[in-house]
Amino acid sequence: MENPTTESLTNDRTPALEVSGLYAAYGQEPVLEDIWLSLPQGQWTAIVGPNGGGKSSLLSVVVGSLSPLRGELKILGRSPRVQRQAGNIAYMAQQERMEWDFPISVRDTVMTGRFGMMRHDPLWRRLLPRRWANPVHRQAVEEALDDVDMSDMASRPIGQLSGGQKKRVMLARALAQRASILLLDEPLAGIDPPSEALIMATLQRQRRAGHTIIMVTHDLPGARRHADQVLLINRTVVGMGAPETMLSDSMLARLAVGATRTTAGETSVAA
Repeated sequence: MENPTTESLTNDRTPALEVSGLYAAYGQEPVLEDIWLSLPQGQWTAIVGPNGGGKSSLLSVVVGSLSPLRGELKILGRSPRVQRQAGNIAYMAQQERMEWDFPISVRDTVMTGRFGMMRHDPLWRRLLPRRWANPVHRQAVEEALDDVDMSDMASRPIGQLSGGQKKRVMLARALAQRASILLLDEPLAGIDPPSEALIMATLQRQRRAGHTIIMVTHDLPGARRHADQVLLINRTVVGMGAPETMLSDSMLARLAVGATRTTAGETSVAA
């Protein structure tokens, strides 16, 4: 069963991600402080900031692996938990916690991205072997593999792939969820140029199809070329706007030394 609300959501003016006064920490170490932002649906937002600046932590709050200390976060106007359960959020982590030597094929790895949707299937279908799964799941997997040009390797053990190929499979697993929002944490880290070009082309197609792309990246040239907007973050929001403005030398300098708060379309910078 596919999420019936995905198409209508992409035509809605409700923000894809809305954050109000968010604080988060790991133990006693604060990682996000007084975050205010609103990201529109159907656009590509690149999140840029220094190591340890809270970029990945923000995605962790969205996917539920980090609980905020206070503040409010809404996804498509509702709680992240509701939207995660509805299948409206897909996440590609920077480092997947996988046993790469485990004897699982590329196709079965991508199929794991459908497990959340399988809970909507009738019980008798959930008890069948994976090869007899609902055809909707199999079709989603095959389309995702084709999107990242990995169909020819679908039967190969995941452990035999190169680093770039593994990244493409992890992206396929996220795409197989057919979510309206794609969260990606450094999808280009440590991969070869052909895989990088293929991943960016895949994301461009997703963006043109109306999906929301929210991507943490250190690739500033790529953000300039592909993103609709750039969010600068260093524990708090330093700026948000067009790539040519946010990635200027002056704003990148402020990213290293300053903090901003963005509210109601107004940005102020504190040195």
